[in-house]
Amino acid sequence: MYDQIREDTIFIMLYAVVTVIAALASVYLLFRRGNAFAADVTPPRRLHRWTAAFMAVIALGHLWYIPAALCDSSEAVMLSLLIGGLLDSLLTVPLALVIMLCMLQDRRRPLWPVGVMVAPLVVGMVVSVVTRSEALFPWMSGYFLLAALGFTIYMVRAVRQYGRWLRDNYADLEHKEVWQSFLVLAVIMLIIGYYLVGDSGMAYEYITQVGGLMLIGYLLWRVETLSDLTVSQPLLMEEETTESVSPSEDESPSPETLSDAAYEQIGTLLQHHCVDTQLYLQHNLNISELAHAIGTNRTYLRLYFVHRETNYNAYINDLRIDHFVRIYDKAVAAQRFFTVQELVAQSGYRNYNTFALAFKQRMGKSVTEWKQKNSVEMGDF
Repeated sequence: MYDQIREDTIFIMLYAVVTVIAALASVYLLFRRGNAFAADVTPPRRLHRWTAAFMAVIALGHLWYIPAALCDSSEAVMLSLLIGGLLDSLLTVPLALVIMLCMLQDRRRPLWPVGVMVAPLVVGMVVSVVTRSEALFPWMSGYFLLAALGFTIYMVRAVRQYGRWLRDNYADLEHKEVWQSFLVLAVIMLIIGYYLVGDSGMAYEYITQVGGLMLIGYLLWRVETLSDLTVSQPLLMEEETTESVSPSEDESPSPETLSDAAYEQIGTLLQHHCVDTQLYLQHNLNISELAHAIGTNRTYLRLYFVHRETNYNAYINDLRIDHFVRIYDKAVAAQRFFTVQELVAQSGYRNYNTFALAFKQRMGKSVTEWKQKNSVEMGDF
Protein backbone atom coordinates (compact mmCIF):
# COMPACT_ATOMS: atom_id res chain seq x y z
CA MET A 1 0.00 0.00 0.00
CA TYR A 2 2.81 2.40 0.84
CA ASP A 3 4.21 1.98 -2.66
CA GLN A 4 0.83 3.28 -3.87
CA ILE A 5 1.01 6.20 -1.45
CA ARG A 6 4.48 7.20 -2.63
CA GLU A 7 3.26 7.15 -6.24
CA ASP A 8 -0.04 8.96 -5.60
CA THR A 9 0.79 12.64 -6.05
CA ILE A 10 -2.76 13.78 -5.34
CA PHE A 11 -2.84 11.97 -2.01
CA ILE A 12 0.55 13.35 -1.02
CA MET A 13 -0.71 16.86 -1.78
CA LEU A 14 -3.89 16.24 0.23
CA TYR A 15 -1.84 14.87 3.13
CA ALA A 16 0.39 17.95 3.07
CA VAL A 17 -2.60 20.31 2.87
CA VAL A 18 -4.26 18.74 5.91
CA THR A 19 -0.98 18.96 7.83
CA VAL A 20 -0.46 22.63 7.00
CA ILE A 21 -4.07 23.60 7.69
CA ALA A 22 -4.01 21.87 11.08
CA ALA A 23 -0.77 23.67 11.99
CA LEU A 24 -2.15 27.04 10.85
CA ALA A 25 -5.37 26.45 12.79
CA SER A 26 -3.33 25.77 15.92
CA VAL A 27 -1.29 28.95 15.47
CA TYR A 28 -4.46 30.96 14.77
CA LEU A 29 -6.17 29.75 17.95
CA LEU A 30 -3.10 30.44 20.07
CA PHE A 31 -2.08 33.87 18.82
CA ARG A 32 -4.95 35.64 17.06
CA ARG A 33 -6.67 38.13 19.36
CA GLY A 34 -9.68 38.86 17.18
CA ASN A 35 -12.35 36.48 15.97
CA ALA A 36 -12.50 35.89 12.22
CA PHE A 37 -15.78 33.96 12.40
CA ALA A 38 -17.94 36.02 14.79
CA ALA A 39 -16.56 39.42 15.74
CA ASP A 40 -19.02 39.88 18.62
CA VAL A 41 -18.23 36.54 20.27
CA THR A 42 -15.52 35.95 22.87
CA PRO A 43 -14.77 32.20 22.91
CA PRO A 44 -13.77 30.32 26.08
CA ARG A 45 -10.01 30.58 26.62
CA ARG A 46 -9.81 27.08 28.08
CA LEU A 47 -11.51 25.58 25.04
CA HIS A 48 -9.32 27.71 22.75
CA ARG A 49 -6.12 26.33 24.22
CA TRP A 50 -7.18 22.69 24.25
CA THR A 51 -8.41 22.93 20.66
CA ALA A 52 -5.13 24.56 19.61
CA ALA A 53 -3.29 21.64 21.21
CA PHE A 54 -5.55 19.19 19.35
CA MET A 55 -4.86 20.90 16.03
CA ALA A 56 -1.12 20.81 16.73
CA VAL A 57 -1.33 17.09 17.48
CA ILE A 58 -3.19 16.49 14.21
CA ALA A 59 -0.37 18.23 12.34
CA LEU A 60 2.31 16.34 14.27
CA GLY A 61 0.41 13.10 13.75
CA HIS A 62 0.80 13.53 10.03
CA LEU A 63 4.52 13.89 10.56
CA TRP A 64 5.01 10.86 12.79
CA TYR A 65 3.32 8.61 10.23
CA ILE A 66 5.62 9.71 7.38
CA PRO A 67 8.38 7.17 8.25
CA ALA A 68 5.91 4.34 7.67
CA ALA A 69 5.54 5.45 4.05
CA LEU A 70 9.28 5.80 3.55
CA CYS A 71 10.45 2.52 5.06
CA ASP A 72 11.06 -0.48 2.83
CA SER A 73 11.23 -3.09 5.57
CA SER A 74 7.90 -4.52 6.69
CA GLU A 75 9.17 -4.70 10.27
CA ALA A 76 10.15 -1.02 10.19
CA VAL A 77 6.74 -0.11 8.75
CA MET A 78 4.98 -2.05 11.51
CA LEU A 79 7.10 -0.43 14.21
CA SER A 80 6.44 3.04 12.79
CA LEU A 81 2.69 2.37 12.69
CA LEU A 82 2.70 1.02 16.22
CA ILE A 83 4.53 4.08 17.51
CA GLY A 84 2.04 6.30 15.65
CA GLY A 85 -0.84 4.38 17.22
CA LEU A 86 0.73 4.83 20.66
CA LEU A 87 1.06 8.57 20.15
CA ASP A 88 -2.55 8.76 18.94
CA SER A 89 -3.75 6.89 22.04
CA LEU A 90 -1.63 9.12 24.25
CA LEU A 91 -2.48 12.48 22.63
CA THR A 92 -5.09 12.55 19.84
CA VAL A 93 -7.88 10.55 21.48
CA PRO A 94 -7.75 12.18 24.96
CA LEU A 95 -7.49 15.69 23.49
CA ALA A 96 -10.58 15.07 21.36
CA LEU A 97 -12.54 14.01 24.46
CA VAL A 98 -11.24 16.94 26.51
CA ILE A 99 -12.44 19.39 23.85
CA MET A 100 -15.99 18.07 24.09
CA LEU A 101 -15.96 18.32 27.88
CA CYS A 102 -14.67 21.90 27.71
CA MET A 103 -17.59 22.90 25.49
CA LEU A 104 -19.89 22.42 28.48
CA GLN A 105 -19.55 25.50 30.68
CA ASP A 106 -22.20 24.89 33.34
CA ARG A 107 -19.40 23.71 35.60
CA ARG A 108 -15.70 22.99 35.35
CA ARG A 109 -15.68 19.26 34.76
CA PRO A 110 -12.57 17.35 35.86
CA LEU A 111 -10.45 16.04 32.99
CA TRP A 112 -8.65 13.21 34.80
CA PRO A 113 -11.37 10.62 33.94
CA VAL A 114 -10.31 11.00 30.31
CA GLY A 115 -6.82 9.85 31.27
CA VAL A 116 -8.27 6.89 33.15
CA MET A 117 -10.42 5.97 30.16
CA VAL A 118 -7.59 5.97 27.61
CA ALA A 119 -5.01 4.39 29.95
CA PRO A 120 -5.81 0.79 28.87
CA LEU A 121 -5.35 1.81 25.21
CA VAL A 122 -2.00 3.41 26.01
CA VAL A 123 -0.85 0.35 27.95
CA GLY A 124 -1.96 -1.92 25.13
CA MET A 125 -0.08 0.16 22.57
CA VAL A 126 3.06 0.23 24.73
CA VAL A 127 2.97 -3.58 24.93
CA SER A 128 2.42 -3.76 21.17
CA VAL A 129 5.39 -1.47 20.49
CA VAL A 130 7.67 -3.43 22.83
CA THR A 131 6.63 -6.80 21.42
CA ARG A 132 6.23 -5.42 17.87
CA SER A 133 3.01 -7.36 17.60
CA GLU A 134 -0.64 -6.61 16.73
CA ALA A 135 -1.94 -9.46 18.87
CA LEU A 136 -3.68 -7.08 21.29
CA PHE A 137 -5.44 -5.08 18.56
CA PRO A 138 -8.75 -7.03 18.66
CA TRP A 139 -8.93 -6.52 22.43
CA MET A 140 -8.08 -2.81 22.12
CA SER A 141 -10.64 -2.32 19.35
CA GLY A 142 -13.34 -3.88 21.51
CA TYR A 143 -12.36 -1.76 24.49
CA PHE A 144 -12.34 1.37 22.36
CA LEU A 145 -15.86 0.68 21.10
CA LEU A 146 -17.14 0.13 24.65
CA ALA A 147 -15.38 3.25 25.92
CA ALA A 148 -16.74 5.29 23.01
CA LEU A 149 -20.26 4.05 23.76
CA GLY A 150 -19.90 4.93 27.43
CA PHE A 151 -18.56 8.39 26.66
CA THR A 152 -21.36 8.98 24.15
CA ILE A 153 -23.99 8.11 26.77
CA TYR A 154 -22.31 10.45 29.23
CA MET A 155 -22.20 13.27 26.68
CA VAL A 156 -25.88 12.85 25.81
CA ARG A 157 -26.80 13.30 29.48
CA ALA A 158 -24.28 16.11 30.01
CA VAL A 159 -25.45 18.12 27.01
CA ARG A 160 -29.10 17.77 28.07
CA GLN A 161 -28.19 19.00 31.56
CA TYR A 162 -26.22 21.84 30.02
CA GLY A 163 -29.20 22.85 27.90
CA ARG A 164 -31.43 22.98 30.97
CA TRP A 165 -28.80 25.07 32.78
CA LEU A 166 -28.70 27.54 29.90
CA ARG A 167 -32.47 27.93 29.86
CA ASP A 168 -32.55 28.41 33.61
CA ASN A 169 -29.92 31.16 33.55
CA TYR A 170 -29.82 32.94 30.17
CA ALA A 171 -32.33 34.87 28.11
CA ASP A 172 -30.26 34.67 24.90
CA LEU A 173 -29.02 31.25 23.82
CA GLU A 174 -27.31 32.15 20.55
CA HIS A 175 -23.60 31.31 20.61
CA LYS A 176 -24.15 29.29 23.79
CA GLU A 177 -25.80 25.97 22.95
CA VAL A 178 -23.57 22.98 22.22
CA TRP A 179 -25.81 20.38 20.60
CA GLN A 180 -23.31 20.56 17.75
CA SER A 181 -20.86 18.75 20.01
CA PHE A 182 -22.82 15.61 19.16
CA LEU A 183 -21.74 16.09 15.56
CA VAL A 184 -18.15 16.64 16.64
CA LEU A 185 -18.32 13.50 18.74
CA ALA A 186 -19.78 11.48 15.86
CA VAL A 187 -17.15 12.67 13.37
CA ILE A 188 -14.28 12.04 15.76
CA MET A 189 -15.52 8.58 16.67
CA LEU A 190 -16.15 7.67 13.04
CA ILE A 191 -12.66 8.78 12.01
CA ILE A 192 -10.96 6.96 14.88
CA GLY A 193 -13.18 3.90 14.47
CA TYR A 194 -12.52 3.77 10.77
CA TYR A 195 -8.83 4.22 11.57
CA LEU A 196 -8.98 1.12 13.78
CA VAL A 197 -10.94 -1.15 11.45
CA GLY A 198 -10.12 0.32 8.04
CA ASP A 199 -8.94 -1.93 5.23
CA SER A 200 -5.75 0.13 4.77
CA GLY A 201 -6.43 0.66 1.08
CA MET A 202 -6.12 3.97 -0.73
CA ALA A 203 -9.84 4.67 -0.35
CA TYR A 204 -9.34 4.31 3.41
CA GLU A 205 -6.45 6.79 3.32
CA TYR A 206 -8.43 9.35 1.30
CA ILE A 207 -11.50 9.06 3.54
CA THR A 208 -9.34 9.53 6.64
CA GLN A 209 -7.72 12.70 5.25
CA VAL A 210 -10.97 14.24 4.00
CA GLY A 211 -12.65 13.45 7.33
CA GLY A 212 -9.78 15.06 9.18
CA LEU A 213 -10.01 18.17 7.02
CA MET A 214 -13.73 18.47 7.69
CA LEU A 215 -13.15 18.00 11.42
CA ILE A 216 -10.53 20.77 11.49
CA GLY A 217 -12.84 23.22 9.74
CA TYR A 218 -15.85 22.36 11.86
CA LEU A 219 -13.98 22.49 15.16
CA LEU A 220 -12.41 25.81 14.26
CA TRP A 221 -15.83 27.30 13.49
CA ARG A 222 -17.47 25.75 16.56
CA VAL A 223 -14.82 27.02 18.97
CA GLU A 224 -14.86 30.53 17.55
CA THR A 225 -18.66 30.84 17.64
CA LEU A 226 -19.18 29.54 21.19
CA SER A 227 -19.54 32.30 23.79
CA ASP A 228 -17.39 32.31 26.89
CA LEU A 229 -19.72 32.09 29.90
CA THR A 230 -17.02 32.05 32.57
CA VAL A 231 -17.41 35.83 33.12
CA SER A 232 -21.00 35.29 34.19
CA GLN A 233 -20.47 32.08 36.11
CA PRO A 234 -19.07 33.52 39.35
CA LEU A 235 -22.28 35.53 39.64
CA LEU A 236 -24.44 32.60 38.61
CA MET A 237 -22.78 30.02 40.82
CA GLU A 238 -22.11 32.10 43.93
CA GLU A 239 -23.62 31.19 47.27
CA GLU A 240 -26.58 33.47 47.80
CA THR A 241 -26.73 34.00 51.55
CA THR A 242 -26.59 37.25 53.47
CA GLU A 243 -26.12 39.38 50.37
CA SER A 244 -29.40 38.17 48.87
CA VAL A 245 -32.58 40.07 49.52
CA SER A 246 -35.44 37.78 50.43
CA PRO A 247 -38.90 38.45 49.01
CA SER A 248 -40.28 38.89 52.50
CA GLU A 249 -38.41 39.55 55.71
CA ASP A 250 -40.46 37.04 57.69
CA GLU A 251 -40.14 34.22 55.14
CA SER A 252 -37.88 31.21 55.81
CA PRO A 253 -38.18 29.25 52.56
CA SER A 254 -37.09 25.66 52.19
CA PRO A 255 -34.49 24.89 49.49
CA GLU A 256 -37.22 23.68 47.13
CA THR A 257 -40.25 25.92 47.67
CA LEU A 258 -41.53 29.32 48.79
CA SER A 259 -44.81 30.43 50.30
CA ASP A 260 -47.66 31.71 48.16
CA ALA A 261 -47.03 35.22 49.52
CA ALA A 262 -43.38 35.02 48.43
CA TYR A 263 -44.36 33.90 44.93
CA GLU A 264 -46.85 36.73 44.68
CA GLN A 265 -44.28 39.26 45.84
CA ILE A 266 -41.72 38.09 43.29
CA GLY A 267 -44.37 38.37 40.58
CA THR A 268 -45.04 41.95 41.65
CA LEU A 269 -41.33 42.75 41.65
CA LEU A 270 -40.97 41.33 38.15
CA GLN A 271 -43.91 43.37 36.93
CA HIS A 272 -42.48 46.62 38.33
CA HIS A 273 -38.80 46.15 37.56
CA CYS A 274 -38.76 43.93 34.47
CA VAL A 275 -42.04 44.22 32.57
CA ASP A 276 -42.87 47.88 33.21
CA THR A 277 -39.29 49.02 32.61
CA GLN A 278 -38.88 46.67 29.60
CA LEU A 279 -35.69 45.32 31.11
CA TYR A 280 -36.35 42.10 29.20
CA LEU A 281 -35.22 43.88 26.02
CA GLN A 282 -31.64 43.97 27.29
CA HIS A 283 -29.37 41.61 25.35
CA ASN A 284 -27.66 38.79 27.25
CA LEU A 285 -29.63 39.49 30.42
CA ASN A 286 -29.03 36.55 32.78
CA ILE A 287 -31.05 35.41 35.75
CA SER A 288 -28.65 36.80 38.36
CA GLU A 289 -28.76 40.26 36.78
CA LEU A 290 -32.55 40.17 36.73
CA ALA A 291 -32.68 38.96 40.34
CA HIS A 292 -30.41 41.83 41.39
CA ALA A 293 -32.55 44.32 39.46
CA ILE A 294 -35.77 43.29 41.21
CA GLY A 295 -34.17 43.06 44.66
CA THR A 296 -34.12 39.32 45.28
CA ASN A 297 -31.69 36.46 44.52
CA ARG A 298 -31.26 33.82 41.86
CA THR A 299 -32.47 30.97 44.06
CA TYR A 300 -35.81 32.62 44.83
CA LEU A 301 -36.27 33.64 41.21
CA ARG A 302 -35.53 30.14 39.95
CA LEU A 303 -38.07 28.71 42.41
CA TYR A 304 -40.61 31.24 41.16
CA PHE A 305 -40.19 30.05 37.57
CA VAL A 306 -40.38 26.40 38.62
CA HIS A 307 -43.61 27.21 40.48
CA ARG A 308 -44.98 28.70 37.26
CA GLU A 309 -43.88 25.57 35.35
CA THR A 310 -41.55 27.53 33.11
CA ASN A 311 -37.90 28.58 33.04
CA TYR A 312 -36.04 31.86 32.81
CA ASN A 313 -35.43 31.67 29.07
CA ALA A 314 -39.10 30.97 28.29
CA TYR A 315 -40.21 33.81 30.59
CA ILE A 316 -38.01 36.37 28.82
CA ASN A 317 -38.95 35.04 25.38
CA ASP A 318 -42.66 35.35 26.19
CA LEU A 319 -42.16 39.01 27.13
CA ARG A 320 -40.15 39.72 24.01
CA ILE A 321 -42.64 38.03 21.70
CA ASP A 322 -45.53 39.93 23.31
CA HIS A 323 -43.50 43.10 22.71
CA PHE A 324 -42.97 42.13 19.06
CA VAL A 325 -46.71 41.55 18.56
CA ARG A 326 -47.55 44.94 20.09
CA ILE A 327 -45.11 46.96 18.00
CA TYR A 328 -46.06 44.95 14.92
CA ASP A 329 -49.75 45.74 15.38
CA LYS A 330 -48.93 49.41 15.97
CA ALA A 331 -46.82 49.60 12.82
CA VAL A 332 -49.56 47.97 10.77
CA ALA A 333 -52.27 50.22 12.24
CA ALA A 334 -50.15 53.29 11.45
CA GLN A 335 -49.53 51.96 7.92
CA ARG A 336 -45.83 52.48 8.49
CA PHE A 337 -43.32 50.63 6.37
CA PHE A 338 -41.11 48.28 8.37
CA THR A 339 -39.16 45.07 8.12
CA VAL A 340 -39.69 42.19 10.47
CA GLN A 341 -35.96 42.16 11.19
CA GLU A 342 -36.23 45.73 12.52
CA LEU A 343 -39.05 44.77 14.85
CA VAL A 344 -37.21 41.63 15.94
CA ALA A 345 -34.16 43.73 16.88
CA GLN A 346 -36.41 46.15 18.78
CA SER A 347 -37.85 43.18 20.66
CA GLY A 348 -34.53 42.21 22.24
CA TYR A 349 -33.28 39.68 19.71
CA ARG A 350 -29.96 39.81 17.89
CA ASN A 351 -30.65 36.78 15.74
CA TYR A 352 -33.78 36.30 13.61
CA ASN A 353 -33.52 32.51 13.68
CA THR A 354 -33.52 32.57 17.48
CA PHE A 355 -36.63 34.75 17.43
CA ALA A 356 -38.36 32.56 14.82
CA LEU A 357 -37.83 29.42 16.88
CA ALA A 358 -39.05 31.08 20.08
CA PHE A 359 -42.03 32.58 18.23
CA LYS A 360 -43.12 29.21 16.87
CA GLN A 361 -42.78 27.56 20.27
CA ARG A 362 -44.89 30.30 21.86
CA MET A 363 -47.50 30.89 19.15
CA GLY A 364 -47.71 27.39 17.69
CA LYS A 365 -47.04 28.66 14.17
CA SER A 366 -44.29 30.33 12.20
CA VAL A 367 -44.12 34.11 11.80
CA THR A 368 -45.22 33.77 8.18
CA GLU A 369 -48.21 31.63 9.11
CA TRP A 370 -49.11 34.05 11.89
CA LYS A 371 -49.02 36.99 9.50
CA GLN A 372 -51.14 35.17 6.93
CA LYS A 373 -53.71 34.24 9.53
CA ASN A 374 -53.97 37.87 10.56
CA SER A 375 -54.34 38.88 6.90
CA VAL A 376 -51.38 41.21 7.03
CA GLU A 377 -49.10 41.51 4.04
CA MET A 378 -46.78 44.28 5.15
CA GLY A 379 -43.13 44.01 6.05
CA ASP A 380 -40.19 42.38 4.34
CA PHE A 381 -38.55 39.21 5.51
